[in-house]
Amino acid sequence: MAISDQGKIISLWTVFLFGTVFHAQLGLIPLFHGKSIVDPGVNPAADISWILWLMLGFFVLPMIAIVMTALTDEKLYRKTHFYLTIFYTLMNFLHVVLDLFVTPIVWPQIALMVILLAVGILLNLVSYRWMQEPLGELEWMKKWISSHT
Repeated sequence: MAISDQGKIISLWTVFLFGTVFHAQLGLIPLFHGKSIVDPGVNPAADISWILWLMLGFFVLPMIAIVMTALTDEKLYRKTHFYLTIFYTLMNFLHVVLDLFVTPIVWPQIALMVILLAVGILLNLVSYRWMQEPLGELEWMKKWISSHT
């Protein structure tokens, strides 16, 4: 049984989200071994609410993409979705590069981010192919019915 591009996209976004959650979890594992993860140069009284909102957005956009990909086949959505995948790939690439300058380098995190980057590139490729495909049967029928009623 062949899996549609929409099914592949949903699967790749799911893998990406699991990997992103594990990336955060991996950063917290030292806590469970009695080690501190606090950056000594950080002000503990600093307002980090903006960081929390950015992280929420970073997680919610793929969740919305999964739902929308499951529910729509619109050409505009396909194009918007493709550019969203490009944005995430660029963000992951920058994250890998910047983490190579953190001391000490946490190599398991780098390895995980490289895997996530590879998943992102696969997501770009499948999304591009889906964007290029003609509209599915349901969209064609909906457009035909709406134009004739």
